[in-house]
Amino acid sequence: MRFIAFDLETTGTVPGVDRIVEIGAVLIDNGQVQAVFSTLINPQIPIPPGATAVNKITNDMVAGKPLIEDVLNSFAEFCGNEVMVAHNAPFDCQFLVADIKKFESTAPQGVVVDTLPMARKLIPGLANYKLGTLVQHFKVQASEFHRAEEDATYCGMVFWEMVKRLSVGNRAPQIENLIQLTGKTEFKFPQIERQPKQMGFLF
Repeated sequence: MRFIAFDLETTGTVPGVDRIVEIGAVLIDNGQVQAVFSTLINPQIPIPPGATAVNKITNDMVAGKPLIEDVLNSFAEFCGNEVMVAHNAPFDCQFLVADIKKFESTAPQGVVVDTLPMARKLIPGLANYKLGTLVQHFKVQASEFHRAEEDATYCGMVFWEMVKRLSVGNRAPQIENLIQLTGKTEFKFPQIERQPKQMGFLF
């Protein structure tokens, strides 16, 4: 099974107001990382100390880095139409959708699977379902958390461990069945056809 696991770091929790400061994504094929997309992003606003305390990303680190509108197309190209996997996916997706719509950018085409409700259904009884707890439960090798590339990799490995539990022989479950397991409706990023800008005239 091939899929893209992805994660964002942001300046806060409100899509459309707070900004993305890092995107990390990994292409995983049968449990092995095959390719990586990772970049810091200049949010063009100061990063609050509270956000830096979590992700250790400082204003100096993002100075001179690309803007989100210069990254979205490359991110979409990396993801293509592969299945997309994220932990607490609505959070990351809402941030991306806000910028995709704002800048009329291309977007990943694959369906998104959320590992959070999937884990709740598949592994009942854990104290919580934070990514770090699931990493520990599945004995995924880990070091640093709250950086996009690393968290995307951990998310992908957790997803792969759950897929293996649900597989029959060497046959992985259908994506439709995994989405049904989460209890969520299918989600895909909006595919926006960029409209030509009309020139205004003053009379």
